[in-house]
Amino acid sequence: MDFIIYFMVFAGSALMAYNVFMYIRFAGNIRKRGNWDRERQVLNIPIVLLILFLAGYLAVGIFGHPDIIMSGILFGGSIFVFIMLWLIKRTVDRIQENERLEAKLAAAEDASKAKTFFLSNMSHDLRTPLNAIIGYTTLAKSEQITPEEQREFMGKIEKASRQLTEIVNDVLEMSRIESGRLELEPTRVDLEECVKEAGEIIRDQLAEKRIGFVFSSEIEDKWVRCDVNLLNRVLLNLLSNAEKFTGENGNVFLKLKELSKDGENGVYEIRVKDTGIGMSREFAERLFLPFERERTSTVSKIQGTGLGMAITKNILDLMGGSIDVATEKGKGTEFVVKVAFPIETAPEEAKEAESPEEIRFDGCRALLVEDNEINREIAQMLLTQAGFEIETAENGQIAVDKVVSADNGYYDLILMDIQMPVMDGYSAAKAIRALPVPELARIPIIAMSANAFQEDIKAAENAGMNAHIAKPLDVTDMMTTLRRVMAK
Repeated sequence: MDFIIYFMVFAGSALMAYNVFMYIRFAGNIRKRGNWDRERQVLNIPIVLLILFLAGYLAVGIFGHPDIIMSGILFGGSIFVFIMLWLIKRTVDRIQENERLEAKLAAAEDASKAKTFFLSNMSHDLRTPLNAIIGYTTLAKSEQITPEEQREFMGKIEKASRQLTEIVNDVLEMSRIESGRLELEPTRVDLEECVKEAGEIIRDQLAEKRIGFVFSSEIEDKWVRCDVNLLNRVLLNLLSNAEKFTGENGNVFLKLKELSKDGENGVYEIRVKDTGIGMSREFAERLFLPFERERTSTVSKIQGTGLGMAITKNILDLMGGSIDVATEKGKGTEFVVKVAFPIETAPEEAKEAESPEEIRFDGCRALLVEDNEINREIAQMLLTQAGFEIETAENGQIAVDKVVSADNGYYDLILMDIQMPVMDGYSAAKAIRALPVPELARIPIIAMSANAFQEDIKAAENAGMNAHIAKPLDVTDMMTTLRRVMAK
């Protein structure tokens, strides 16, 4: 009987010591996960009681004369305290887990609301240029309009088409960013000329709204190595925003400044300032989040996806740069971009570039491989106007068969779509490059595709193609690329 009594006393003592240790850890974790200053004394009370309980245990076991009733009560109390502490810990863990889930749910609901708002805006923003394209096309076909009116309508159709292209580009660019597929493709570029050209692109739109435009530059090392396409995207996003949110007789300022030179790198600052409607402080804090647009009657009338600033921020993060905004309701907005680029030596002076109308390919025969009838017709007309003799193929297999059956030197160039039935453009290009006749295998092949991301351009290169032209076709870019490839 004495053995059982002392076993319960000392086993209870060990369990109570464990309870003291676990409660101290538990109380410490609680304090780390929240502000428990007011409850500090309450949290300390169980520790004191547990220690007194343990001291009583040891006193009874060592100095007292425990009987079966006392030892049973003490042992049962130890088990009871252990179970209660375990239940309290489980309850607190459940509460904290619920708080985490509630936070995730709230974030998901906010994101869902932002995307719903984004889709609502997208419906409006897509339909606006589409309505202009369809409406002015209908008017342009009328027999009662004058040639001057027809030219005006065609100009508005072109403008609406470019707006639609910008919206699609924003959505696709954000998709690439979220999937981690956005990569830098740095080349040597005249930074001053790049920034100036971005301003020139937007100058006409500003002039139409009677908005003044001022460009200034304080730069010594203008030749740098950077991704000119992504930098242009940043500049055009900022300048387009300035144009959209600045009213008639306002002003937009674009300034480039070289802040410092650190070894082989130059640190540059680009400022885009407008005298437009400005933003609220609350919205400015969410400005660089995807799908965000300020909910005001004025802003709601202005076209935009709510992706431009998120894209801009992600591009600058990729470049290792930063962007800050200073804004006030009714007083305008200023964006400040800071980014470092490796400084490059100036290239040898090149000849002045020809305009698209000056580039001719008279006497050259090209094989146009395109499965879409409308795309085929447009490309054929543009190429014919540039002097090409055009033959067509509806898919890659037909193109390969035509090349195989042609005489050496018959085709000077192949323009190849990518996504086609029977045989896609990549497979067709590889098949042509694998032909046993060297003259046929070396025919220049240019991808002409709506697959226009950097990975698509690399895929075309890996398939043996010489260059890539993106759809929708930009005549200047197309003619320049054709001249470069044909010159080689």
